[in-house]
Amino acid sequence: MTTIAQGAKAPNFKANDENGKVRTLAEFKGQKLVLYFYPKDDTPGCTAEACDLRDNYKNFLKAGYTILGVSPDNEAKHLKFIAKYELPFSLLADIDNTVALAYGVWIEKSMYGRKYMGIARTTFIIDEKGNIEQVIEKVDTRNHTTQIL
Repeated sequence: MTTIAQGAKAPNFKANDENGKVRTLAEFKGQKLVLYFYPKDDTPGCTAEACDLRDNYKNFLKAGYTILGVSPDNEAKHLKFIAKYELPFSLLADIDNTVALAYGVWIEKSMYGRKYMGIARTTFIIDEKGNIEQVIEKVDTRNHTTQIL
């Protein structure tokens, strides 16, 4: 469960995209941003989510949104994922989890009795002024666009 509430100022971030370009929250000021956190490139749920956003990308553009995905994968893995599924948006390489920590989505998880740290699949809708407009914690990977738009 994230610690950032609707209406709060979005935490600034600084991370490389798939091309090694440093991206920050400040560069999206004046735009609506869909910042979605996901666990790992090229896994079933993450692929379904990315492809749903890709298939509805024109609707996001019409509504004035920019989309950015964030996961702990590195730039090279992001490039392969983007190429394989023809994703029209950038993915941030949050290798040291600083962005996930800032947004409160780097959490302890449990699978088969084993505890480990990982990403809580969460999407933040950030308004033009840099405030959190909406937090989606129960992401429906196959129909995420309908949750956002």
